[in-house]
Order: sequence, then C-alpha cells, then structure tokens
Amino acid sequence: MQVDVHQVKDKVAEQSELVHRLNSELAKAVVGQEEMLSRLLVGVLTNGHVLLEGVPGLAKTTAINALAQALSTSFQRIQFTPDLLPADLVGTMIYVPADGSFKTRKGPVFANFVLADEINRAPSKVQSALLEAMQEHQVTIGDETYPLESPFLVMATQNPIEQEGTYPLPEAQVDRFMLKVRITYPKLDEERKVLDLALDETSRPIQAVLGLQEIFGMQDVVKLIYTDDQVKNYILSVVQATRDPAAFKLADLAALIDFGASPRASIYLGKGARAVAFLNGRGYVTPQDVKDIAYDVLRHRIILTYEAEAEQKTSEDIIKVILDTVPVP
Repeated sequence: MQVDVHQVKDKVAEQSELVHRLNSELAKAVVGQEEMLSRLLVGVLTNGHVLLEGVPGLAKTTAINALAQALSTSFQRIQFTPDLLPADLVGTMIYVPADGSFKTRKGPVFANFVLADEINRAPSKVQSALLEAMQEHQVTIGDETYPLESPFLVMATQNPIEQEGTYPLPEAQVDRFMLKVRITYPKLDEERKVLDLALDETSRPIQAVLGLQEIFGMQDVVKLIYTDDQVKNYILSVVQATRDPAAFKLADLAALIDFGASPRASIYLGKGARAVAFLNGRGYVTPQDVKDIAYDVLRHRIILTYEAEAEQKTSEDIIKVILDTVPVP
C-alpha cells in the first residue's frame, strides 16, 4: 500500500494535541520517569502489553493508575498474591440453587485496561491464566468463550526476582508482553519535586481527557506511519543477530546466548518504532526509532547461557553490542 508521508505527517500533527493533553494529565501524578510514561503510551498506541520492573516505590502503579484515569475507558486493578486463583482473574461458573443452573461470573480481566500489580507475587498457574486473554483477546469459562473488549491492554508491574516472595514469570508469558521496561530511581531534582508534592498534600485530581474514539483514532494514524524496506531489513537483522551472531561478525556472543528473540520480536520492533515515530511527530520510521525501542522489546526475549551469567553479562549488554555492530541503513 502506497502511503503519502506528508499526509501522514499532517495526521500526526493533528493528533499531537491529544498526546500533549494526555501527558499534561499524567504529569499531575508522576514526576519525571519520562521513559516509563513514553513506553506506556507506546503500549496504548499499538495495543501491546507492557511489563514494568523495578523496586517498590518508583511510581509504577501510580503511573498506570494515572493513565487509566486520563483515558475514559474501563479499568480494573488486580493485586497478585500467593493465594490468588485463576478464577479470581478470568471468572468462574456459579451454581444457582433456585433452578439448579450455572451462571457465569466474569472476572476483572474483562476491562479495557487491566493492571496486574506485582504480577510475580503469584504462582505460575495464576500468571498463565492471563495467557489466553493476552494473546487471543478472549477468555474461556466452562464451555463458553467470551471475547474481550477492544482495546484490551495488560499493564503489569513486578519487583526484581531477587526480592523475597516472588516467582519468575513463565517464558511463554513474558514473550506476550510487547515491552519490558526497567524502572530506575529518579534524579535528585525529580525526587525533590516528589517530596515537595508529598509534603504539600494538595489534591491534583486527574481528568479523563481521551475516550475510546480518540484512542482508536491515534492507533489508526500509527498504522499509517511509513516504514521503508531498508528499515524493515534493519529490524530483521537486529533480531537475526540474536539468533546467529556469527553471521553478523559477532561470534563472541554465540557462547552467551542460549536462545535468541522470537519472530514476535520483529513484529513488536516494527510496531514500537512506528509508535516512537508518532510520539516524535514524524510520519516515517528511522533506524534511531528502532534503536530507541530495541532494549524494551528484546531484553526479555534473549535467553542467556550459564556462561553469560557466570561472566555477569546481561541481555542489555548483548543488545548494546548488537546495535553497535549491525550496519545501520
């Protein structure tokens, strides 16, 4: 399909005011953390699930709650705990003694935005209950399958695995998340603003500034953003380098990577790069857009070997070497 880049740029410019309004509302609740907020918007624009990882107290839950309030959509928060059951997420069949029948009670997953708070606090069987919903956008309860509303987006938070009382997420579920975003401590000046706001104790209510139609409108524009064949080939080369490093003169990485990124990584790199271009006000994707989103798309899709762990290498180290080495068009 031929796309007029200038027309797309005009459409992006029309939508920029909506993004500005949304960011203004989010700034009422979250100070700094621009990358985290940007990645949450990428998830909204591409219908991709987002996993936020960081120690407690870094405004992960606050940011997602603020986004849900700023968007006029249905929202459910689920606090994951070790005693949570799959039925607590998706729902169950309830027996009605009056007539001897069963009726369906839908769970909190039936919402446009679902916050899975501290998702790694629950055992794997509960985490896996989200798999069908996240991938197929449907839920099976008893013999019936129920479609989920559109948009449907899971935004999950998790504490680092090193903390007590956590369970590692199954690899199949981790791969369902479009992005895994690492949250770091705020800068000194940002934390000063956080402290001032907390001590001031002034209420700053967040207003709903966008509805479903505006969200769908932005998503439609993102789908129109032009991606050149050279950029597509660059995306494929980056992903292929995680699977066959030697083919890209990265033979030293072969002993560090057990499994490379799946084809889902190529898809999400392309979609994520388009969303980044949209947020930057462009109607076309550049290789830098791919680089900007690459860490969040790839860090949870590269499985390292024991040798890499022994050398204290991380997936971020691998991604940096690949991005520094693969030729940029």
